[in-house]
Amino acid sequence: MTKSLAAFAKDKGVKYFMISFTDLFGGQRAKLVPAQAISDMEEDGAGFAGFATWLDMTPAHPDMLAVPDASSVIQLPWKPEVAWVAANPVMEGEDVAQAPRNVLRRLIDEAAAEGLHVKTGVEAEYFLLTPDGNALSDEFDTAEKPCYDQQAVMRRYDVVREICDYMLELGWGPYQNDHEDANGQFEMNWDFDDALVTADRHSFFKFMTKSVAEKHGFRATFMPKPVEGLTGNGAHVHISVWDAPGKKAKTNMFATDKGEGQTGELGLSEQGAHFLGGIMKHASAMAAITNPTVNSYKRINAPRTTSGATWAPNTVTWTGNNRTHMVRVPGPGRFELRLADGAANPYLLQAVVIAAGLSGIRSKADPGKRHDIDMYAEGHKVRGAPKLPLNMLDAIRTYDKDKELKAALGEEFSKAFIKLKTNEWNSYCAHFSQWEKDHTLDI
Repeated sequence: MTKSLAAFAKDKGVKYFMISFTDLFGGQRAKLVPAQAISDMEEDGAGFAGFATWLDMTPAHPDMLAVPDASSVIQLPWKPEVAWVAANPVMEGEDVAQAPRNVLRRLIDEAAAEGLHVKTGVEAEYFLLTPDGNALSDEFDTAEKPCYDQQAVMRRYDVVREICDYMLELGWGPYQNDHEDANGQFEMNWDFDDALVTADRHSFFKFMTKSVAEKHGFRATFMPKPVEGLTGNGAHVHISVWDAPGKKAKTNMFATDKGEGQTGELGLSEQGAHFLGGIMKHASAMAAITNPTVNSYKRINAPRTTSGATWAPNTVTWTGNNRTHMVRVPGPGRFELRLADGAANPYLLQAVVIAAGLSGIRSKADPGKRHDIDMYAEGHKVRGAPKLPLNMLDAIRTYDKDKELKAALGEEFSKAFIKLKTNEWNSYCAHFSQWEKDHTLDI
């Protein structure tokens, strides 16, 4: 683990550091710092005006200092003289409570105090488009069912290979790459790890993928639904809880071989069932975090796509190894949350999973009935399961009503998030669209 960025620079030949923090909307903000100045930055942090980013601040606020976390440093494989390092925003000596990485760090500490160490993996999907974003980068990628298309993935081999090579070089343990269910869509998987490590890598993966795509003359997007009629970009999260962090972990506390009850039969322990119960209890409110944009609700409430399925949920249900539900338990000791999309803030995504899960464990929440049906064909048969929000405003309002989840993520964060996201919704509503003219001009 890196302890000194100055020593890292000397050892690796790094000339500049990108001191990076992520704002409430998932925007990555950075300052480029010469290696000669990094020692001062390690101690005091790089200065930012919080109001100039998507944080709930004013121009009158004091400097916000982004203090780099040396353990997160990553040398850019495509530009080795530069290193990226995640930072924790501080103001007047105190952590900025609304800053997403700080929200996650606090919840990780809270879970650790109860002997719980959350490990996660993320499946980050993205599209490769033309530079203007108006068309797929591959004009021949037109199959009705393009998932795992051998020819299509090889036509974009240079991009996929370069990204995967970099992950191999960085020691992330990438293990498979594929063309996904939409034309022009790809997914790349790497090993699961502690929640903060996964969040940092998820952030860097998005930065790296966009950078490599631009190098090859394309544009990579993680937008939830960038192309009408095609499957959207998900960010599925695989979740387990262990007895210790990192390589010290020996026991998966979600695993069981007792086989009792609906969850036990699938290899999920009682504690795992309660964690899942918290996810189910708070899922509709979680959507404000996991599906944070207007466009997000074009994915989770989408009509059937050209491939025949959206692969996204619209109802709060769980199951075994069945991809038509919001949560599936594909094997012993873990479960997959299929709710989140590509717009989800990497840090808030992990934070809200931990917050909901801790709530479930503390209250011994029951995840409810397991449904083993095809939700896309027989979802109408399910009675009593909550529907996910229909739009971003519904999601914000549902989150605002969930006092327990708001408190878990932090009142200062929640107040700022609700305020800025409501402003975003109001901006969307004020936008005058062509649809309005098409449907109303002759009324």
